[in-house]
Amino acid sequence: MSQSLNRIYIHIVFSTKNREPNISEDIKDELFNYLGGVCKSLDCNPLQVGGYKDHIHILCALSKKIALTQLMEKVKSSSSRWIKTKNEKFSNFYWQSGYGAFSVNPTEIDVVKKYIQNQEEHHKIKSFQDEYRAFLKKYNVQYNEEYVWD
Repeated sequence: MSQSLNRIYIHIVFSTKNREPNISEDIKDELFNYLGGVCKSLDCNPLQVGGYKDHIHILCALSKKIALTQLMEKVKSSSSRWIKTKNEKFSNFYWQSGYGAFSVNPTEIDVVKKYIQNQEEHHKIKSFQDEYRAFLKKYNVQYNEEYVWD
């Protein structure tokens, strides 16, 4: 085969440092657009970006030109620098150091997009920690609770 081809959909989840509720209504849409723009600039087509007060969800197609760790480093570092320029109240804004990334079956794209779009409703009944633990269980990811919540 002469070409390198792929189609890898990734659902990425990460929180603010210490799960501080720093993603306020006045910045969230602009932040989601910024995060999508960073993904797009790295050839990782964003399909849906959203989240809630203390965390982010990104559904994107992972480019064959970049490793997931590089994507995450760029997304988190550039958005953290960017948000600090928006308002004094964001001067101490940071993301948690880790993240979760889960493969998505192409037939489930619409389900994941809807899930991300409904974060506000979803988190009226479930905390970020419970949501994240459910992802880890669903994907059979072994983890140490002590190190997940930095």
